[in-house]
Amino acid sequence: MIVPRRVALRSLFALAVTAFTGGALGRIATRTTPGAPSGAPHDPLAFDEMYGGRRIRGFSGPGGTPVALVDGRPLHLMRCADGGYVSPIDHYASCPTPLAATRAAVDELGTAPLSRFAAAHGVHTDPTGGSPRGVHA
Repeated sequence: MIVPRRVALRSLFALAVTAFTGGALGRIATRTTPGAPSGAPHDPLAFDEMYGGRRIRGFSGPGGTPVALVDGRPLHLMRCADGGYVSPIDHYASCPTPLAATRAAVDELGTAPLSRFAAAHGVHTDPTGGSPRGVHA
């Protein structure tokens, strides 16, 4: 029995679509937390969301220190004596979690972009004349 060419091509196309879809769904199902090695337990400091029109991400860094990113730029988080967190952008109030501290920094930034100096420890004045609070005018 000879299979018509059209039937063979349809079958190959359906097989390719099925294989591609299965592979893509498999990668989604086995995706881990950003920055976590494959098979690692859930990271309690991990977050990835849009907040105030910005993408904020967080995860545990070396030694379990929190790492926060605002639109892909690092935001330095410091641990307080009360167990909370503060950033150079909003260092007046202690926040209970790294997510809350990152949100507070985004609220303080408004529409200004995060300075490259916000990842450094402490507050630095931008040599180009920007604000010392980690924002560019």
